[in-house]
Amino acid sequence: MSSPSDAIVGACGRVVDGLVIQAKGFPYSIAELFGPSQDTSAFNDGTYVTLRLTAGMYHRFHAPHDMTVEHVTYISGDTWNVNPIALKRVERLFCRNERAVLRARLTATGHPIALVPVAAILVASMRLHFLNVLLHLRYRGANEMPCAAACVKGQELGWFEHGSTIIVFAPKGFELCSGIENGQQIRMGQALMQLPKTSTA
Repeated sequence: MSSPSDAIVGACGRVVDGLVIQAKGFPYSIAELFGPSQDTSAFNDGTYVTLRLTAGMYHRFHAPHDMTVEHVTYISGDTWNVNPIALKRVERLFCRNERAVLRARLTATGHPIALVPVAAILVASMRLHFLNVLLHLRYRGANEMPCAAACVKGQELGWFEHGSTIIVFAPKGFELCSGIENGQQIRMGQALMQLPKTSTA
């Protein structure tokens, strides 16, 4: 599974007891991040990567694998800066900011994955092409958007107006690829996670 965007890798590793790390000493719950309507049990003991898109980066995001997006949850919120200084000062920052939770399933294996684009200062809007909707703080449409959007690896899913963050979640059995570690700069399409060894994909 590849990186959906150009980015700098933030915290990454295992989901432990439903918690992931924002910055050292700052855990947060994936249940809070996903919102009360979402069941996060598929990602217990799974793997996550936080991808930070700086203002000067290409800030569109793409399908990390052949997959079908099955549901989008839009959660309105704040637009705190998501730079490293803010992440070390503001607890549960990603759970406070505006975000969308994209639930998807890999085409070849059926594994569930999730992408969580998080808006930030100067962003306050994101577009998802397959829904043809612009999500922003004044958006008054449905917060729960079922869909069945088939996407091929590398297909553009949407964009931010400015730099921000995408958090990628995969279930137990997925492993981070070599070189994926905090502070590493990566490119869209670069290998991000290895599928479970029993997978045929």
